Amino acid sequence: MRRLTRTPGRRSPAAVGSRLRLTGTHGTLRATVVTEASPTAVWRRNLDTVVALLESGGIEYSCLRPANDLTSAVAVGDRDRDRVLRLLGSAPQLAGAVIRTGRVVNGLFRPAQRQVTVVQVFFPLTDPTATLVIADDVACEVEFWADLPGTEEEAPALLAPRRNGVGAVFPAAPSACRVTARALSEFHGSADALKQYRVTAADDGYRSREEFATTPVETIEFPIDAVYTWVDGADPDWTKRKNAALQRTGQGQINPIAANDSRYTSRDELRYSFRSLATFAPWLRRIFLVTDDQVPAWLDPEHPRITVVSHRQIFDDTSVLPTFNSHAIESRLHRIPGLAEHFVYFNDDMFLGRPVRPTTFFHANGIAKFFRSPAQLDPGPVTVFDAPVTAAGKNNRRHIAERFGRTITQKMQHVPYPLQRSVLAEIERELRDEVRQTAAHQFRHPGDLSIPSSLQHYWAYLTRRSVPGRIAYTYADLAHPSTPVKLARLLRRRNFDVFCLNDTDSAEVPLAEQVEMLRDFLPRYFPFRSPFELPEGASAERAAVTPTQLGRAVLGGGEVLRPRQAPPGLAAARPEPHS
Repeated sequence: MRRLTRTPGRRSPAAVGSRLRLTGTHGTLRATVVTEASPTAVWRRNLDTVVALLESGGIEYSCLRPANDLTSAVAVGDRDRDRVLRLLGSAPQLAGAVIRTGRVVNGLFRPAQRQVTVVQVFFPLTDPTATLVIADDVACEVEFWADLPGTEEEAPALLAPRRNGVGAVFPAAPSACRVTARALSEFHGSADALKQYRVTAADDGYRSREEFATTPVETIEFPIDAVYTWVDGADPDWTKRKNAALQRTGQGQINPIAANDSRYTSRDELRYSFRSLATFAPWLRRIFLVTDDQVPAWLDPEHPRITVVSHRQIFDDTSVLPTFNSHAIESRLHRIPGLAEHFVYFNDDMFLGRPVRPTTFFHANGIAKFFRSPAQLDPGPVTVFDAPVTAAGKNNRRHIAERFGRTITQKMQHVPYPLQRSVLAEIERELRDEVRQTAAHQFRHPGDLSIPSSLQHYWAYLTRRSVPGRIAYTYADLAHPSTPVKLARLLRRRNFDVFCLNDTDSAEVPLAEQVEMLRDFLPRYFPFRSPFELPEGASAERAAVTPTQLGRAVLGGGEVLRPRQAPPGLAAARPEPHS
């Protein structure tokens, strides 16, 4: 959300319900301290409060789709300007709200006392440490439309003071209808009713104009899901399975990077990655969590937007399980039951850093985007000295060259991957033996393919189903000495769509310092609990059993839950894949 800073002085967490003085681009305001909030919920509160006031005052209005769909907009005739200003200035319902008068400058709201064409209304909220502020970025803005008298050649019209999602000049003749929130904002609209613009009998909706009940050509109407792969490396049941597999395979047959414990080390990233989705991508339909029969203690698996998927559900040959190979698990993602054609694949070290829209990842015609890194793939064939990710990239390159006569030279950025289920299924059909072999390797293997993080994007591009895209991205290596400064800057500016907090095998920064760094950073960047989390008491009670026991109970295994023995050392939970 928009950057605001706390006025210097008291630095300890503020009491819930108190109001903190904050400074931003448009001056100083007071924000109410809360422990739970979301931009979408505040957007609805701002809009609903303004609409209710206008209706109570008998003022005609129409809700619009603004050019910036993070905010909401309501059109009122210029003749009612004084009535609206008096109503907003005296309404007890707006206690705690900020009301700013202004005018449009280069299409943007600018505070002003004269020649007012827009009034901004919002309830500013913040967390106890004031590191995340939800304020004017989701404001409801009342704009005053001027009457244009008719002429012999033109009918009377209404002139908007700024651009919106449809136009600037509208017929003066009434064209009233009622629309859903989806018609007013692609960002805040319901993920369960993507195509619903006009209200049904069961939904009263918002008063608007017929022009805003239509679907713009650039709007994405298809559902988009999110997929995570995750493993809890501190789970003693999972550790037994891994050690047994290592013993059967033989340590000497496995690249040390493929089985290194640092791949599974956790700082509770998954919880905060989920919070980033709830805060900055509320338009996602469902979230699928793919695990080895494990469930995080804090997760509510019964939430209607959450589906926990066992490896057993996506591997047709379950004799290769358990698997500890991220490439193998990723090769099965398109087999997730109920998964949408379009989905975004996340690792839990990936976080959304600010509001992103569906069009960040896909075009409205269904074409996906991919994000190439400036880093280049090493030339030459696969060698025994290659890291598993490099070997997989070279294998991808060989297949692209054989099938399309093109050469892969660049890697992909370690950012969320927009994927199409049909493309992944096509790769499995066309490269049946290679995909099957990848799925059969229990640990990363020199013969693996890295499908969702690389091969799928080039395959889709060369079959005209994806195109290069751009995303504001930054990366932080937790073991690098400069990372604390980088995280402080990131927390202050919040100026990236996506950021990655990755760990490496370096010991330059002690592990304890890395853990403490994230324990400080993540709760401050994402202070509000997501709707996918259980209350603190419930999650603490569930932590008494292992993630495997909990997962098998949730997934229908019927196992009796028993108290969990605390593992020695650092608790660990880490997503399977690393690019």
